Parts: sequence; structure tokens; C-alpha cells
Amino acid sequence: MAKFSWVTKELSALKKSGLYNDAPILKTPVSSHIKINGKPLVNFASNNYLGLANDKRLIKAAYSAMKKYGLGPAAVRSIAGTSVLHKKLENTLAKFKKAEAVLTFQSGFIANLATIPALVGEEDVIFSDELNHASIIDGCRLSKAKIMRYKHADPKDLEKQIKSNRDFRRALIITDGVFSMDGDIADLPALVNISNKYDIPLMVDDAHGEGVLGRNGRGIVDHFNLHGKVDIEVGTMSKAFGSVGGLVAGKKTLIEWLTQRARPFLFSSAMTIPDVAASLEAVKILSKSDKLVKKLWENTRYLKERLSVLGFNLGKSQTPIVPVIIGQEKTTREFAKRLRSHGIFAMPITYPTVAVGTARIRLINSAIHTKNELDKAIKAFSRVGKELKVI
Repeated sequence: MAKFSWVTKELSALKKSGLYNDAPILKTPVSSHIKINGKPLVNFASNNYLGLANDKRLIKAAYSAMKKYGLGPAAVRSIAGTSVLHKKLENTLAKFKKAEAVLTFQSGFIANLATIPALVGEEDVIFSDELNHASIIDGCRLSKAKIMRYKHADPKDLEKQIKSNRDFRRALIITDGVFSMDGDIADLPALVNISNKYDIPLMVDDAHGEGVLGRNGRGIVDHFNLHGKVDIEVGTMSKAFGSVGGLVAGKKTLIEWLTQRARPFLFSSAMTIPDVAASLEAVKILSKSDKLVKKLWENTRYLKERLSVLGFNLGKSQTPIVPVIIGQEKTTREFAKRLRSHGIFAMPITYPTVAVGTARIRLINSAIHTKNELDKAIKAFSRVGKELKVI
């Protein structure tokens, strides 16, 4: 173990500083209520926006598909891993997203790792929002392109960066659609204008917009009615769709290129059959009805209004992601601990995930939270907020 003695030291340092991540273990399906260590809790920590992660329709679809097609693909997509279900999901997603074509991947994280290095390389430059998700950051690093970060959600600074960095072969503008720690939304219309002005492709990662924004949850591109104007749209089936998987939507030529050069497509086994079938069922549900999306936003408005009245700082959230900004790291961790004693499960988000002094409890609403569950959370926040003197 001497070879890894430094790991032991680093782990000890993490625990001392309070930055050690001890993942809670669930013994129940993901829903608005769960059990951790035998304790029943109202769950505000999952990205299960529409409550589909434990939906009987998705479970039935997954089971039926497994009986017909088996479990795993046992091959990469380009050899023997493409099932008729993969193609059906991609065609259905393309219709849902109003895109020419879609390619699916094993997760949204992998979709970014696959797409970015396939489009830019060492001679190129990437203009990336400074608060972009880790999967975008890692995809940019893998590409070996020069990375120019522009100020968060600041189109003017983006344009300034482009003007100052014109020596490149190819370029790419990348932004999250919804920023997961603050719940704010990218100014996509302004980014499209800049993309067109400088003839640089625009890529948006809509992981937290899928199933949340736009008509029937079609996402941020639909929200701003920019179909055909955003060059690359990355998404996920691992959040609102209740399954696991990633997607890239765009022109047919782009998707064809990814089938030839996206390394996770070429060298990693495809999505499993149950994940594909469950994702397909989720898209069908959303295509038929916007009931779940409307309920999600109804719950979001209710929770935000009540917490704001209590005096909590909710930042600039424009989505069902509700950051209750406490400030100090230790206070925030204690706040989350006391919430759990009141039956509320919500995770503290602290440095280095967010800047020092902006620690927060991140609440994520869902369409399946009942009014009683929301009221229980509001009551708990009121009590703990007063106990810790943050309101």
C-alpha cells in the first residue's frame, strides 16, 4: 500500500476539511419520498423532474423489450450493438426535438465527451461559458483545443473573446442550457446571433432542460423557438426522462460524422435494451401530453413563492432547480443535516462546486411532489432557518 500512501493522506485531508463525499444509499425506488438508513424522507435531491424514474409505464416498456430483445447489446454500435430499438428511439427523438437527426449515447456525460473532440482539435479554439458542466469541461480538455472561457451568461464577453482570438482553424461555442447549480438559463437567442455573425457553430447542453423547458418538455431550443438555428443540441435521458442515456441532435451531416468519429460510439457498448425502451416510452408520454410538465412548473412556482416570503435568497433561478443560498459552508452543511432530522432530503452544495461564500441547499422540484410534501419542506426550512439565524 506504500505506492498509494498519498491517496490515504488525501482522503484524510478531504474528511478533515469537510469536503469528503459520502454518498447516501437508497433502499427504495427514486420518488418524491425515499428511505435512507431506514428513515423516510421527502426527496428534493434527485433530477427526477417528471417522476418517470419509477413510472409503471416505463417499467413495463423496459420489461417487454427485454423479453423480446434481451438485456445488453454486447457490442459497440458500429459492429453489432445497434438494435432496431436504438434506431426507433433516435427517430422518435428527432421528431420530438424537431431536428433532422439524433444519435444516442450511453449517458449525457458521454455525449459531450464524444461530440466535442470529434469537432475540434489542437489547431482549434472553444469558447466556453465559465460555469459549464464538468462533462463539457472534460470534453474540451480531451479535444486538446485552446479553451477560452467567457463570463457566465455574458454574450458581450463572448464576443469580446472571439474578437481577441481569431487565429484558429475551426471554433466552437459551447454553453449549458440550464445551469445546474443556479437554475438560470443561457441567453440562447443572443448566442445564436453571435454564432451566425462570426460563422462559429453553437453547441448547447440541455441536460436540465429536457422534459422541463419548451412545449411538452422539448427543451431550451423549443423554449426560444430556435429550431434549426442551434447547430448541436446535447441532451440526456438520465434526468427528466427517468432512464439512462444521452443524445445529440442536429443536421444529418453532423450526426453521420459522429457515427464515424465519436469515440464512445465506436469503442464503447451501446445503451442497454431496457434503457432504450424506457426512454422511448418517456418520449411517447411527453409527445402525447404536457400534463406532467405543467404540474412540475405549478409545484415550482408554489415552492419558490413560499421560500421567498420566508426571506430565503433563491438567486437567479428560472427553473425547477431552486438554490437556497445560505453562504457559509459549515452553516450550509448543518442546515442540510437538520433538514434531514425534519424528514427532508436535500443536499448541501459547497466549495469547490460553487464559489466560497455561496454555499447553498439545492432543491429540485418534481411533478410528483404533493402539496403536503412541499408544505412539509417549507415548514422545515422555516424552522431550521430561524434556528441557524439565516432568515
